[in-house]
Amino acid sequence: MKRATDIVLSLTLLIFFFPILLITAVALLITSPGPVFADTPKRVGKGGKLFYPYKFRSMIVNAYELLKTDPKFKKAYEEQQKRGNYKIMNDPRVTPVGKIIRKYSIDEIPQLVNVLKGEMSLIGPRPYYPEELDNQQKKYPKTRESVSRVLSIKPGITGLWQVSGRSELPFNKRIALDAYYSKEKSLFLDVKILAKTPWAMVSGKGAV
Repeated sequence: MKRATDIVLSLTLLIFFFPILLITAVALLITSPGPVFADTPKRVGKGGKLFYPYKFRSMIVNAYELLKTDPKFKKAYEEQQKRGNYKIMNDPRVTPVGKIIRKYSIDEIPQLVNVLKGEMSLIGPRPYYPEELDNQQKKYPKTRESVSRVLSIKPGITGLWQVSGRSELPFNKRIALDAYYSKEKSLFLDVKILAKTPWAMVSGKGAV
Protein backbone atom coordinates (compact mmCIF):
# COMPACT_ATOMS: atom_id res chain seq x y z
CA MET A 1 0.00 0.00 0.00
CA LYS A 2 2.82 2.40 0.88
CA ARG A 3 4.58 1.83 -2.45
CA ALA A 4 1.36 2.29 -4.43
CA THR A 5 0.63 5.48 -2.50
CA ASP A 6 4.17 6.73 -3.16
CA ILE A 7 3.78 6.27 -6.92
CA VAL A 8 0.34 7.85 -7.19
CA LEU A 9 1.10 10.83 -4.97
CA SER A 10 4.53 11.44 -6.52
CA LEU A 11 3.08 11.62 -10.02
CA THR A 12 0.29 13.89 -8.80
CA LEU A 13 2.70 16.19 -6.97
CA LEU A 14 5.10 16.38 -9.93
CA ILE A 15 2.23 17.58 -12.11
CA PHE A 16 1.03 20.01 -9.43
CA PHE A 17 4.50 21.45 -8.80
CA PHE A 18 5.58 21.52 -12.47
CA PRO A 19 5.22 25.34 -12.82
CA ILE A 20 7.33 25.85 -9.68
CA LEU A 21 9.92 23.35 -10.90
CA LEU A 22 10.15 25.16 -14.24
CA ILE A 23 10.43 28.62 -12.69
CA THR A 24 13.09 27.41 -10.24
CA ALA A 25 15.17 25.81 -12.99
CA VAL A 26 15.06 28.98 -15.10
CA ALA A 27 15.91 31.18 -12.09
CA LEU A 28 18.94 29.01 -11.28
CA LEU A 29 20.19 29.06 -14.87
CA ILE A 30 19.88 32.85 -15.06
CA THR A 31 21.36 33.76 -11.67
CA SER A 32 24.02 31.14 -10.97
CA PRO A 33 26.47 29.53 -13.41
CA GLY A 34 26.52 25.75 -13.19
CA PRO A 35 24.13 22.78 -13.29
CA VAL A 36 20.50 23.02 -12.20
CA PHE A 37 20.80 20.01 -9.92
CA ALA A 38 23.07 19.82 -6.88
CA ASP A 39 26.51 18.27 -7.43
CA THR A 40 26.64 16.67 -3.99
CA PRO A 41 27.86 13.17 -3.03
CA LYS A 42 25.48 10.22 -2.82
CA ARG A 43 23.41 9.59 0.30
CA VAL A 44 22.84 6.43 2.32
CA GLY A 45 19.59 4.64 1.57
CA LYS A 46 17.88 1.50 2.77
CA GLY A 47 20.32 -1.21 3.80
CA GLY A 48 23.24 1.20 3.46
CA LYS A 49 22.90 1.34 -0.32
CA LEU A 50 24.13 4.63 -1.79
CA PHE A 51 21.98 6.65 -4.18
CA TYR A 52 21.91 10.15 -5.68
CA PRO A 53 19.00 12.28 -4.45
CA TYR A 54 17.81 14.79 -7.04
CA LYS A 55 17.89 18.30 -5.59
CA PHE A 56 17.95 21.75 -7.12
CA ARG A 57 21.37 23.32 -6.63
CA SER A 58 21.08 25.92 -3.89
CA MET A 59 24.82 26.53 -3.50
CA ILE A 60 27.81 27.46 -5.62
CA VAL A 61 29.29 24.75 -7.85
CA ASN A 62 31.37 22.12 -6.02
CA ALA A 63 30.24 23.53 -2.66
CA TYR A 64 30.66 20.24 -0.80
CA GLU A 65 34.38 19.94 -1.58
CA LEU A 66 35.14 23.67 -1.40
CA LEU A 67 33.92 23.76 2.19
CA LYS A 68 36.83 21.52 3.18
CA THR A 69 39.49 22.87 0.83
CA ASP A 70 38.89 26.61 0.27
CA PRO A 71 40.41 28.82 3.04
CA LYS A 72 37.61 31.38 2.75
CA PHE A 73 35.16 28.75 4.00
CA LYS A 74 37.33 27.70 6.94
CA LYS A 75 35.09 29.38 9.52
CA ALA A 76 31.98 27.77 8.02
CA TYR A 77 33.66 24.36 7.99
CA GLU A 78 34.64 24.69 11.65
CA GLU A 79 31.05 25.61 12.50
CA GLN A 80 29.79 22.55 10.65
CA GLN A 81 32.09 20.28 12.63
CA LYS A 82 30.98 21.79 15.94
CA ARG A 83 27.23 21.73 15.30
CA GLY A 84 25.36 18.53 15.99
CA ASN A 85 23.25 18.61 12.83
CA TYR A 86 25.80 19.15 10.06
CA LYS A 87 24.11 22.39 9.03
CA ILE A 88 25.66 25.85 8.84
CA MET A 89 23.80 28.99 9.84
CA ASN A 90 24.08 31.68 7.14
CA ASP A 91 26.09 29.34 4.93
CA PRO A 92 28.28 31.52 2.66
CA ARG A 93 28.06 28.97 -0.16
CA VAL A 94 24.29 29.42 -0.62
CA THR A 95 23.19 31.45 -3.66
CA PRO A 96 20.46 34.15 -3.51
CA VAL A 97 17.93 31.88 -5.21
CA GLY A 98 19.22 29.02 -3.08
CA LYS A 99 18.21 30.82 0.12
CA ILE A 100 14.61 30.98 -1.07
CA ILE A 101 14.28 27.42 -2.32
CA ARG A 102 15.98 26.02 0.79
CA LYS A 103 13.73 27.97 3.16
CA TYR A 104 10.57 26.58 1.55
CA SER A 105 12.03 23.15 0.69
CA ILE A 106 11.55 23.74 -3.04
CA ASP A 107 15.01 22.29 -3.62
CA GLU A 108 13.72 18.93 -2.34
CA ILE A 109 10.80 18.60 -4.79
CA PRO A 110 12.85 16.83 -7.54
CA GLN A 111 13.28 13.93 -5.10
CA LEU A 112 9.80 12.88 -6.18
CA VAL A 113 11.70 11.24 -9.05
CA ASN A 114 13.70 9.22 -6.50
CA VAL A 115 10.39 8.06 -5.04
CA LEU A 116 9.19 6.89 -8.45
CA LYS A 117 12.49 5.03 -8.92
CA GLY A 118 11.96 3.24 -5.60
CA GLU A 119 15.04 4.75 -3.93
CA MET A 120 13.01 6.88 -1.54
CA SER A 121 9.54 7.11 -0.06
CA LEU A 122 7.42 10.22 0.36
CA ILE A 123 7.67 9.77 4.12
CA GLY A 124 10.66 8.32 5.94
CA PRO A 125 13.97 9.14 7.66
CA ARG A 126 16.29 11.81 6.29
CA PRO A 127 18.86 10.47 3.79
CA TYR A 128 22.27 11.13 5.35
CA TYR A 129 25.73 11.54 3.83
CA PRO A 130 28.03 8.54 4.57
CA GLU A 131 30.61 10.91 6.09
CA GLU A 132 27.92 12.57 8.19
CA LEU A 133 26.76 9.26 9.66
CA ASP A 134 30.33 8.21 10.47
CA ASN A 135 31.28 11.48 12.14
CA GLN A 136 28.06 11.92 14.07
CA GLN A 137 28.11 8.36 15.42
CA LYS A 138 31.59 9.07 16.79
CA LYS A 139 30.27 12.23 18.41
CA TYR A 140 27.10 10.52 19.64
CA PRO A 141 28.09 6.84 20.16
CA LYS A 142 24.73 6.02 21.73
CA THR A 143 23.03 6.67 18.38
CA ARG A 144 24.47 3.58 16.64
CA GLU A 145 21.39 1.45 17.31
CA SER A 146 19.12 4.23 16.08
CA VAL A 147 21.16 4.57 12.89
CA SER A 148 20.84 0.83 12.20
CA ARG A 149 17.08 1.04 12.64
CA VAL A 150 16.84 4.09 10.36
CA LEU A 151 18.76 2.32 7.59
CA SER A 152 16.29 -0.58 7.69
CA ILE A 153 13.73 1.42 5.67
CA LYS A 154 13.73 3.79 2.71
CA PRO A 155 14.57 7.44 3.41
CA GLY A 156 11.85 10.00 2.77
CA ILE A 157 11.36 13.45 1.29
CA THR A 158 9.52 14.44 4.45
CA GLY A 159 9.43 12.77 7.81
CA LEU A 160 8.99 13.10 11.54
CA TRP A 161 12.07 15.26 12.14
CA GLN A 162 11.26 17.53 9.18
CA VAL A 163 7.94 18.49 10.76
CA SER A 164 9.42 18.66 14.27
CA GLY A 165 12.02 21.41 13.96
CA ARG A 166 14.12 20.52 10.89
CA SER A 167 17.66 21.87 11.15
CA GLU A 168 17.10 23.31 14.62
CA LEU A 169 17.51 19.78 16.00
CA PRO A 170 20.95 18.27 16.73
CA PHE A 171 21.83 14.90 15.22
CA ASN A 172 21.08 12.80 18.30
CA LYS A 173 17.52 14.15 18.54
CA ARG A 174 17.00 13.95 14.80
CA ILE A 175 18.13 10.35 14.51
CA ALA A 176 15.97 9.47 17.53
CA LEU A 177 12.89 10.81 15.74
CA ASP A 178 13.83 8.92 12.57
CA ALA A 179 14.37 5.72 14.57
CA TYR A 180 11.00 6.16 16.27
CA TYR A 181 9.33 6.46 12.87
CA SER A 182 11.19 3.40 11.57
CA LYS A 183 9.87 1.38 14.51
CA GLU A 184 6.34 2.76 14.75
CA LYS A 185 5.57 3.48 11.08
CA SER A 186 1.91 3.19 10.22
CA LEU A 187 -0.68 4.64 7.87
CA PHE A 188 -1.95 6.90 10.65
CA LEU A 189 1.54 8.27 11.38
CA ASP A 190 2.17 8.83 7.65
CA VAL A 191 -1.07 10.78 7.30
CA LYS A 192 -0.20 12.85 10.37
CA ILE A 193 3.26 13.73 8.99
CA LEU A 194 1.86 14.44 5.53
CA ALA A 195 -0.72 16.80 7.02
CA LYS A 196 2.00 18.78 8.84
CA THR A 197 4.38 18.99 5.87
CA PRO A 198 2.74 21.88 3.93
CA TRP A 199 2.99 24.17 6.99
CA ALA A 200 6.63 23.14 7.53
CA MET A 201 7.34 24.14 3.92
CA VAL A 202 5.38 27.41 3.92
CA SER A 203 6.58 28.60 7.33
CA GLY A 204 10.23 27.81 6.60
CA LYS A 205 10.68 27.18 10.33
CA GLY A 206 13.99 25.50 11.12
CA ALA A 207 15.27 25.76 7.55
CA VAL A 208 18.99 26.45 7.03
